[in-house]
Amino acid sequence: MVDTVEISRVNIRDSLSVDVSVWMNHPNDMDFRPSLSVSGTTFTISSQSDGSSLASVELDEAQMEAVVRDQAAELRVKFHVQGMHGRLKDIHPILADGKAKKLATANWKTTQNVSFE
Repeated sequence: MVDTVEISRVNIRDSLSVDVSVWMNHPNDMDFRPSLSVSGTTFTISSQSDGSSLASVELDEAQMEAVVRDQAAELRVKFHVQGMHGRLKDIHPILADGKAKKLATANWKTTQNVSFE
């Protein structure tokens, strides 16, 4: 189950590109099915499972023009899990190469259709 969704950056590449951080409650949670919509100038990411609004952001003129032109947006999602990411207090270095251990994060990139209201 999704705990929180945060839109970190919105920019224009070939189409509208939205960087999203998704925090899951448990490592085995797989229930993130986003749907995208635009109402006025507000871009909203909703859950297809229960229809709840997960995150929203205001778009400027150029971003609105890109999303209206393409009728789609690219989601660049970075998944995090509560208790696994962002909670480390002690970093244990790998002595062989002098670097600290880093927890793996899952990244996901997809192009989704946008519905207009």
